Amino acid sequence: MNILNNVSAAFWSPDIWLPPNITWQDINPNADNKFTNFQHLIYPLPMAFILLGIRYALERYWFAPFGKSLGIKNTRSKKAVPNEILEKAYLSKRTKHKQILGLAKQLDWTERQVERWLRLRRSQDRPSTLTKFCENSWRCVYYIYSFLYGLIVLWDKPWLWDIKHCYYNYPYHPITNDIWWYYMVSMALYWSLSFSQFFDVKRKDFWQMFIHHIATITLMCFSWIGNLTRIGSLVLLVHDCADIFLEAAKMAKYANYQKLCDFIFAIFTILWIVTRMGIFPFWIIYSTTIEAPKIVPMFPAYYIFNSLLFLLLFLHAIWTYLILKIAYNAFNAGQMEGDIRSNSSDEVSDTSVNNTPINSTANYTNKSNSRPKVH
Repeated sequence: MNILNNVSAAFWSPDIWLPPNITWQDINPNADNKFTNFQHLIYPLPMAFILLGIRYALERYWFAPFGKSLGIKNTRSKKAVPNEILEKAYLSKRTKHKQILGLAKQLDWTERQVERWLRLRRSQDRPSTLTKFCENSWRCVYYIYSFLYGLIVLWDKPWLWDIKHCYYNYPYHPITNDIWWYYMVSMALYWSLSFSQFFDVKRKDFWQMFIHHIATITLMCFSWIGNLTRIGSLVLLVHDCADIFLEAAKMAKYANYQKLCDFIFAIFTILWIVTRMGIFPFWIIYSTTIEAPKIVPMFPAYYIFNSLLFLLLFLHAIWTYLILKIAYNAFNAGQMEGDIRSNSSDEVSDTSVNNTPINSTANYTNKSNSRPKVH
């Protein structure tokens, strides 16, 4: 028991989490001023399941009927004829050319028949276009809400207009109810995305997205515990803006509104570059690395917080490169053929590539053309 107490005391040492000469008692959440309470970090977990319930209800009773009204079908490709031998080969995920030849000989089939069966079998596991449309609709609706709510609650906050107010009189920054809800709901969203990622459409960038979600949650936890919610709220606002148009472009693509998709994708690309590679590094990270040390004495937790900001920037740089690559190929092709940032993991080699999630990478799998395609 003494060991656990010592570990807890070391972990929660104010020398790690707070500026020099500041104690936890100085920012006691039970005092007259309402400071952040680390115990509140448990709230986003049950809230995440509430969001998942809201999401699935909206998908079933709102987004799916809306998608069907746009002509989006809920059907998948033609099913493969059941075959126990080929099913085992498919489940083993090992279908190299030599094994395909062996299967063809074993079944007295042609090589082409085996390859076609495997393609059909893979297609069976792929989600329908309507399923993907519903996922994107949910994210689009959430990001619209989150961005507008964040803009409304931050509009009268001095740190939106002068970022140095994030550091003046730190850490004595009371948390207001509107910022409290902004943080809790945003954190719940990222928890819900971390959970649902294992059941949603599988993407090639699965682990990159997972790292992004965990890094974001960790970043928010650090900023909450260290009472850095002012700078944290600005990070949230900057990140929600472009994602609205990302999800809207994918919705338009699935509904076969190609010109609308191209137009929205162009807006998304501009907003992404402005917010993620402009405002985020040159306004927010610049202030946390250059301006903050001039106002607030630095401490270990702050360096960790700043490192997580740089991790997000690194991920943004990778995705920006891939987005620009898709935009360049789309410009040459005359339309947006690449579906914005990532592919499903269950592609079929002779079908066009199916791209989509929120923070992802593009995978060029079309053998005859390096340009990614979408259906």
